Amino acid sequence: MDQIVRVIAKDAPVKAMAISAPDMAERARAIHDCWPVAAAALGRLLMAASMMGAAMKEENGSVTLRVKGGGPLGSLTAVSDSRGNVRGYVQNPAVDVPRKAKGKLDVGAAVGADGELTVIRDLGLKEPYIGSVQLVGGEIAEDIAAYFVESEQAPTACALGVLIAPDQTVQAAGGYLIQLLPGADEGVVSAVERGVARLGAVSARLAAGMDAMGLPRELL
Repeated sequence: MDQIVRVIAKDAPVKAMAISAPDMAERARAIHDCWPVAAAALGRLLMAASMMGAAMKEENGSVTLRVKGGGPLGSLTAVSDSRGNVRGYVQNPAVDVPRKAKGKLDVGAAVGADGELTVIRDLGLKEPYIGSVQLVGGEIAEDIAAYFVESEQAPTACALGVLIAPDQTVQAAGGYLIQLLPGADEGVVSAVERGVARLGAVSARLAAGMDAMGLPRELL
């Protein structure tokens, strides 16, 4: 069962969200008949949008993420409501690219890095808030973190992972967003960095049985 959680550290100015969404990522893969790297890229963007949508205070608000990186996948879009319900699209789902070391999917090469991540926040006002940042590498998570730092001045760590099984279905999918609140000092930054290193690959942890709540527990 898919899960999304929000937490605040009790003894440090840090907040976090985490998601485990293999069912959502698999449903998207099946609907769009995605090849593995397309399934991984779309799944990552859907989970990022879901977390950002669920963090909204506006009940009727929505978040749209649009990635155009110039890679063979073309453009990717994900839209979430304020409850984290999300839908998305990848322009070219039947794409394959050479894999990285140890057989890992090269999402960055498939998405491309010559373009932008655009975030559209509809808060129910006359005009939506639109922010864009240059892509860092097309791996999605790093680009989401860059958006928060550059457009919202919120120091953020983000990880997103989709593990594809040998039968090319989604075996595990999840991720997290960690944000430093005002007052966070270097000690807090170092503690978060240690937590990120300790957790390692999100998809591997989830495939081994960790749930969404286990991610921030290990991180913080």
